[in-house]
Parts: sequence; C-alpha cells; structure tokens
Amino acid sequence: MRCTLPLNSILLVTAAALSLAVAPRLAAAEPEGQLPLDELRTFADVFNQIRIGYVEEIDDRTLLEYAIQGMLVGLDPHSAYMNQEEFTELQEGTSGEFSGLGLEVGMEDGYITIISPIDGSPAAAANLQSGDVILKLDNAPVQGMTLNEAIELMRGPKGSEIELTIGRAGESQPFTVTLVRDTIKVASVRGRWLEPGYAYIRVAQFQLGTGDDVSKQLGKLLDKGKLKGLVLDLRNNPGGVLSASVSVAGLFLDGGSVVYTRGRLPNADTQFDAQPGDATDGAPIVVLINGGSASASEIVAGALQDRGRAVVMGSNSFGKGSVQTVLPLSETRAIKLTTARYYTPNGRSIQAEGIVPDILVDRAQVTAYNTSAQITEADLSGHLNNGNATGESDAKKTRASSAKAASELLASDNQLYEALALLKGINILGLRNQQAGDMQGPQSR
Repeated sequence: MRCTLPLNSILLVTAAALSLAVAPRLAAAEPEGQLPLDELRTFADVFNQIRIGYVEEIDDRTLLEYAIQGMLVGLDPHSAYMNQEEFTELQEGTSGEFSGLGLEVGMEDGYITIISPIDGSPAAAANLQSGDVILKLDNAPVQGMTLNEAIELMRGPKGSEIELTIGRAGESQPFTVTLVRDTIKVASVRGRWLEPGYAYIRVAQFQLGTGDDVSKQLGKLLDKGKLKGLVLDLRNNPGGVLSASVSVAGLFLDGGSVVYTRGRLPNADTQFDAQPGDATDGAPIVVLINGGSASASEIVAGALQDRGRAVVMGSNSFGKGSVQTVLPLSETRAIKLTTARYYTPNGRSIQAEGIVPDILVDRAQVTAYNTSAQITEADLSGHLNNGNATGESDAKKTRASSAKAASELLASDNQLYEALALLKGINILGLRNQQAGDMQGPQSR
C-alpha cells in the first residue's frame, strides 16, 4: 500500500487519508473548560482492570498505544496513529514508486473499501473496481481490523501472493482474486492526441511534481499541433499533494481562487490561488471524473467547474473534502489528525457529497450498430455525381477512417468518446458563430 508525505507543503488531501502534511504541533487553543475528571478516573480504572485481568499480560506501553489508536479511530476514517514503520511508509508516495498491490483504500462500516486501483498495478490488472469491499485478506476477516492493520496485511515482499475476498454491488456472491505483490511505479501523467487538435491528458495521482509534469506534457502536445480542446482525465485519481492540485488547476486558470481551507485553528484557514496565465490560451476543456476521483482531483474539478473554465463530465466523485496534518509525538511516532475542510472557489464543501458532473455519463459497454451494409445514393446504379472535381475518393476514405476510430473509442471508453464529441461540438458552434459574424460585417446605424 502507499501513502504520501510532502516535503515542501503543509497540507495534503487524499481519498484514503494516505496523503498528508508534516507540520509542527498545532498551536494550543484556549481551553474551553476543565478536563473531565470523572471520565479520566473511568479511563484509569479500565486501564488498570485490563492490566491485571486480561487473559494475557500486556505491557503498559502497548496498552497506551491501543488507547491512542482508539481515540483517533473514533474521530473519522482518516485520523490515525502511526508508528515508525507507518510513518516511513507515508513518505513513499512522493517518489511515485512503492511496493504493494496498487490499491487506494478507506474504511467504511468496518470494512476496507477500495477507493481506486492505481494504473498499471496488480489490482488494476485484476479488474478490481472503485466501491469493491474487501471482506477477507487470505483467510482473515477484515471486519474489526483497523485500516492500518489491514494495510499491514496487504504489505509484503515483491512476488509474494495474497488472496482477497471481494464483495461487489450487483454480484450475488463474494468472489476471490489472487494478487502478486509488485513494485508499483506510478506514471503520474500521460498524454496523447485523440484526433488532430484534440488532446488527452491523464493524471493518475497528485505527486509533488505533477504540476510540472502536466505542464511539460501539454508543452509536448502543443509543439506538434494547435489545441482545439483538451480532455483532462481524473477518473480513479485518489488524490495526493494539495500543492500539486493547485498547480494543475492553475495551468488552466488565469489567476484567481482554486481552493481554500477552514478549520478551528487560525493556521488551518488558508487560501490557495492560481498563478496568472492560461497554458491552453482558453481552449475548451472537459474534465472526466467518477466515484474513484477524490480529494485533490476533486479540488481541480471543483475549481475549473466553479470558475466556468471546464465542463465536468462523468459520475459523482468520492467526496473526500478534509485535510489531515501529521503531528509528531516523538522521532518515531506521530498522529495524523483531520484539521480542516476544503472548499471550492464558490464556497462548496465537497465533504461526503463530492463533485456533481455538469453532464452525467456513466461508464457503460456500448456497441455501435453496423451500418456498412446500408444502401446509400452512391450505391445506386446510374447515380449523379456531386459535381466535385477532385478529392471525392480521399474525402470518403478520411470519413471512413474517422468513423472507424470513433467506433473503436465508443466501444473502449464511452465517457471519453462523449467528452471528445462535446469538444468538437463546442468548436463547431464557435466556428459557425464566428463565420456568421464575419459574413454579417459591421452594422451601420
């Protein structure tokens, strides 16, 4: 499993509470009242009864660590106690390489729920999906485990196997999959041309350098052609470093608000703005999201949606709208504590609600009708020519090639197909409006 630790940032956000910030101890708030002495006496009594009466002897240090874990687990799914090994694990995500199954997970109703599989991982190859529930790890039931305990079981040396028992909505019975642990190398950013003029950039997660990676990928694409529209794919992106999400959103915004955070302490209230300059020069953008899009990816989608910079398409996002801070207790121990909520530029809290797409398009298996057997005017004997002197054959070949590519994209990824179709429609309408204005010419009064 993986976690992330930013080296140059105070705050992070992620779907599974696996990307956090290292910070000094929070400034102490003014006490609101005296400590509850009766409850403290009860705690001491319970602690003592466990020490002397539990069936097996437990040392005081271990028992106190259990007490700390219990306090944090009771707060929310993302606050937790970390020992030295867990803290070390937390730092791996910023490098984009770690050993494990390639799963981003969270706790829900006592079970480990898959937020999203990571691109190119054993989990993705096994077709594990966002929303799947892990019922067992090997033969050990997951219910009752803490998130950290389950993650520990999923860790292991490269090449070792683990069997997961999975519950999935729509399946009448649980099923098992065997995964082989591997070194997960996360390609944070990928890009390509979908068609001439229409670019595609996929952000798998937000690492420290993701903003620069998106900028470089966009630059490479622009070196090869003029940009008419961009699809920014944030599906199954579990989040990551907050500063990276601000950088990515800022590439498409000419300054202004991206996100702000609010908490109980004054230092939890922070505003994050984009730098001036739009790297796409105002080209239309469609952002794709789904239930595996969480936290930092929701920040980007929410900012571009609120600022009117992009059309958000797909299905509702995960709804992780809280910020965690890592508070060291010693050189080897720390806690990660939820300290703030984040808000989109229009003041929306995404917590437990998510981003609602402007255009709802669920992922589906779509098969286009075969129209090649249909008879057209050109198939009729003795049909009149259309009067075009040259280029008819080439144009027909071009249309056939485009139709084949579109059919293949529709069958493989209907959401991406719809995003590309929308970008084309925006450009066609804009071009026609421009031509109509040119034909009308200046108006005299």
